Amino acid sequence: MKKNFIFFIIIVFSLAFTQKPKPTLYIIGDSTVKNGSGKGSDGQWGWGSLIYEHFDTTKIHIENHAIGGRSSRTFLTEGRWERISKNLKKGDFVMMQFGHNDGGAINDTTRARGTIKGTGEETQEIDNLLTKKHEIVHSYGWYMRKYISETNEKGATAIVFSPVPRNVWKDGKIPRDQYSKWAAESAQTAGAFFVDLNELVATKYEFSTEAKLKADFFPIDHTHTNYAGAKLNAATIVEGIKRLKGCKINKFLLSEKQKNKKK
Repeated sequence: MKKNFIFFIIIVFSLAFTQKPKPTLYIIGDSTVKNGSGKGSDGQWGWGSLIYEHFDTTKIHIENHAIGGRSSRTFLTEGRWERISKNLKKGDFVMMQFGHNDGGAINDTTRARGTIKGTGEETQEIDNLLTKKHEIVHSYGWYMRKYISETNEKGATAIVFSPVPRNVWKDGKIPRDQYSKWAAESAQTAGAFFVDLNELVATKYEFSTEAKLKADFFPIDHTHTNYAGAKLNAATIVEGIKRLKGCKINKFLLSEKQKNKKK
């Protein structure tokens, strides 16, 4: 009996030590992905704070590293990507959405977060007025390709999203974001999955009106959603990734039946 018990203990400990760690889903982006602390304290929510509702978190760990005000450039230059990259391992996933802040000034004393428009290799050398550091600024596409290639090098999977649309209308339609095209080009060039979130969400918004969207999803400004808006965007993201052929993140999604049980 004693021998059997000892054998059982050995087996249990062996299984514990040989069990593979859960993969991690890292999320990077701006305030439309995580607003403030990510808990809606100011009434504004990013989709990254609600995406966990769609995943089996017993099988995948989720970390939302998005932070308000950052562009594809400043998320890198502030060292935020380096901290994630150090921990990236084979089998992990990185969801990335940038663009809302990339159109700002390249060099000023307030934010200095802009990138060169497009996906080219051009650079601009500056003495950053905000950080007081010398810096070589690249294109939006260059930064996106860097995130993608470094994710791939670690054996992880990169998923790029075009920027979620604002509640801005022209001639009865929501103009599509120019960064959508550049996000798609970056994903294709560097080898990432791509979801045109801008198009998917804008199509849904256009069944409504600017005034109704303001009341329902954008009560504070035209960029940041409330809880209901973030919930819609998170659900739309899941719709998009379900269409990605060969993307292994889909096996961690909850079925509708499983989601209903969680409620």
